Amino acid sequence: MADALLYTKDLSVGYGGVAVVNGVDISVRPGHIVTLIGPNGAGKSTVLKTLTRQLAPTGGAVALDGRDLNTMPDRDLARTEAILMTARPAPELMTCADVVSAGRYPYTGRLGLLTDDDRAEVRRAMELVGVTGLADRDFTRVSDGQRQLVMLARAICQRPRLLVLDEPTSYLDVRYKLKLLTVLKDLAAREKLAVLMSLHELALARKISDTLVCVADGTIDRVGPPEDVFTPGYMARLFGVTEDLLAQARAGGLRWEELYGF
Repeated sequence: MADALLYTKDLSVGYGGVAVVNGVDISVRPGHIVTLIGPNGAGKSTVLKTLTRQLAPTGGAVALDGRDLNTMPDRDLARTEAILMTARPAPELMTCADVVSAGRYPYTGRLGLLTDDDRAEVRRAMELVGVTGLADRDFTRVSDGQRQLVMLARAICQRPRLLVLDEPTSYLDVRYKLKLLTVLKDLAAREKLAVLMSLHELALARKISDTLVCVADGTIDRVGPPEDVFTPGYMARLFGVTEDLLAQARAGGLRWEELYGF
């Protein structure tokens, strides 16, 4: 696809040469948010790890900015794609500003010394995410929500064109979920950042995404805008929610279909 920053064709992903998801055809354009949804264990994280070169593909092709992802030099990749995964890092003796500064390493020399321009990028990223007040705080002594925002600032500090996030709202309370996703939506719209992520909160995925990619049963089950995915019956089928279970919920006064589109 000519206007796609990231494009996959018949991609297969897995471990040890054994595919767990086949037929992955995804395109992510600048300014758009593409979100992977599906049951736990369906392979969403495996797809993202392959698209961030943490895993080798078992088949197919991946193009990033018109180049083969798997042959891009590391520095070129780091200047094009930034990652925010579910792991919770705990670097010792680092302030939040130090952690954000690490996002500038693709641009620094061998000694990793920051220039005035690099420091300006650090300040800009922290301002965008709203964590400037944490600059001198020990990274290990801030809350999970604050820590995730600092890590987002670190990713933004790389000045990427594509941002990949795996369940970025995990461990966060409602305030920080809304803050993080609002920042992502703003960056996508204002700076034409391409965003690819996975979410397990369906209501949030429905609100923030331009395109949803449904992963289930070892393949990509459906791709489309939220209005084409959240259709009567489809979400229940995707997540294996039976009519009996929905009937039991209704009998107890719970109408999950109003929230999840079942």
